[in-house]
Amino acid sequence: MKLIYAVINNDDSHAVSTELTKKGFSATKLASTGGFLMAGNTTFMICVEEQRVDEAIEVIRECSRKRKQFIPSAASGRSDTTGSFPIEVTVGGATVFVTDIERFEKL
Repeated sequence: MKLIYAVINNDDSHAVSTELTKKGFSATKLASTGGFLMAGNTTFMICVEEQRVDEAIEVIRECSRKRKQFIPSAASGRSDTTGSFPIEVTVGGATVFVTDIERFEKL
């Protein structure tokens, strides 16, 4: 068994959840916050058989799109006092971790 942790932008969370369910995956969703933009994310925990890891990741890949967004420069951690101007950043996509599961029980 493997445990997939997938950090997804909140804008893509519903689509990921829906497609995972359609494909027969069970997932636990946790609210999380990114460290750079301090924006909301959803972290999925998905326990799967090893042979289905790639299938689950493909669902996440298809439903999590990257997009450009403008944020105030002050949100990026700049400390200058010349005023705030928008900077373009890439948001979305997914960050995925896969770990081994020593024991799994569904009680």
